[in-house]
Amino acid sequence: MNVFVLCTGRCGSMTFVEASQHLTNYTAGHESRSARIGAARFDYPEQHVEVDNRLSWHLGGLGRAYRDRDVLYVHLRRDPEAVAQSFLKRWDSTFRPSIIRAFGHGIVQRVRDWPEERRIDVCRHYVDTVTVNIEEFLRDRPSMSVELETVAADFGRFLDRIGAEGDRAAALAEWGVRHNSSQ
Repeated sequence: MNVFVLCTGRCGSMTFVEASQHLTNYTAGHESRSARIGAARFDYPEQHVEVDNRLSWHLGGLGRAYRDRDVLYVHLRRDPEAVAQSFLKRWDSTFRPSIIRAFGHGIVQRVRDWPEERRIDVCRHYVDTVTVNIEEFLRDRPSMSVELETVAADFGRFLDRIGAEGDRAAALAEWGVRHNSSQ
């Protein structure tokens, strides 16, 4: 089985990977094929948990590549306003492939800088856009949600659903550690 964790980013995705790395019957990766294009973008190993917020822009290709395969899609969610605020903190990041700047200037075409008072609106629009893309894609596909606010119970259900083996206690303990937090 392949597991694809779809999300906005800024919602516990790095922690999801860290927790999944305690499994012995699955490998786990974060954006492990994000620099690839074409069919190579979707060439994940079997028994793999992939967490990649950019997959929300490649859902057609992902769906086609895994149409007749054993797959589970997980929608990792967090309070939308908290996600937007977290993206806002990273607006001026020097990270060249910043998804929020790519969205705010490339998807929403804007040549000039966004005024500071409008940036939160762009962040909220990003969160809404990605969320609805994922929700529509998951319609009639094998899926489940994991909510950051109820992750202790939800991640346990996820582990049960995929028949996870390994150090379950260590996997659950990762949710008490902040990975990749915004400053």
